[in-house]
Amino acid sequence: MCGRYVLRRSVDELRAIFDVLGALPNWEPSWNIAPTQNAPVIRRHPETGERRLDLLRWGLVPHFVTDPATTRQPINARSETAASTPMFRDALARRRGIVPIDAFYEWSGEAKSKQAWAVERADGDIMALAGLWEGWRGQDGTVLRTFTVLTTAACVVLEHLHHRMPVVLERADWAAWLGEAPGDPNRLLRSSEAGFKAWKIGPRVGNVRNNDPSLMDPLREL
Repeated sequence: MCGRYVLRRSVDELRAIFDVLGALPNWEPSWNIAPTQNAPVIRRHPETGERRLDLLRWGLVPHFVTDPATTRQPINARSETAASTPMFRDALARRRGIVPIDAFYEWSGEAKSKQAWAVERADGDIMALAGLWEGWRGQDGTVLRTFTVLTTAACVVLEHLHHRMPVVLERADWAAWLGEAPGDPNRLLRSSEAGFKAWKIGPRVGNVRNNDPSLMDPLREL
């Protein structure tokens, strides 16, 4: 968790919400973002200090690896151990980002009878997930920019779906997480106190080729 999510807002909406500057990437709303795909991430520019919105690939490739093809590329990082894990430690200290999403998907039940769920904030606000990013450069000059999503223990309302959930940052904490304001970012790595709503959806979401708003339609049960 989390392994699929939704971002239906445009880059212009994201610019207004997160107050980002600079050129905006080409991005089409998606209802089924999956690992290895590119997705928007808000980062603080190391030289200007401005917030920027860029497309990064989901699945972290640390800057120090020799060959990404032979390296594990995690889509999630446990927040409780990120500061002591070599793969995430440096990024947590220096390269924190915000992954904007509108909803995420979760599955419950046994392997042969898993039920898909959609999860949103109860207030309808955007979810700002705590992320880590990396820039890897190959000997031939190839540059690969990637990210991962930090997770924590699930809040009470969602723990019946899964024992883990993404770290959801509140607006008041965005500046501290990005390093724009003083504060210990580690204190933000906690279960969210925001309200959430979850509902059953159909199995089409399990296929990454399916990507349309109907994926989030409530399941009509007989």
